[in-house]
Amino acid sequence: MRTVTQPSSAANQRLSTLRRALLEGALQGIQGEKRFGLYVLVNPQQDPAPRLAVVQALAIRQKWTAAIHAFDLTSPTDPATRPQLAQLLTAIRQREIHGIAAASRLDISDDDQEYEAMLHPLRALGAGLALACEETAL
Repeated sequence: MRTVTQPSSAANQRLSTLRRALLEGALQGIQGEKRFGLYVLVNPQQDPAPRLAVVQALAIRQKWTAAIHAFDLTSPTDPATRPQLAQLLTAIRQREIHGIAAASRLDISDDDQEYEAMLHPLRALGAGLALACEETAL
């Protein structure tokens, strides 16, 4: 069983700034279509459609192409253990998408360290993470 560290205000601010910088950097050099993978994390009994609709609305507002729709059916776990999130990272490596759009930070992790650990590979790949809800709106 993993221990959850509740996000602090200072950490939320720092991680929000980092995430926004990654997203801005990823979008900066794109000429034309901006392609994103839409992603949500839901419990096994939960329908992913409502959360995906929230992310789809974000993509529509930003005029991004939703190239992939993905969701993992699990309780919160380390992001590294989620197969659909791994698929999106592979799509980023293969330059099929420019980033990931999620409903909220909770789709990635409610743990500051896990969340930040997910942002670093995105930075290395030149990709961004967009959230329909801000980090502070957990």
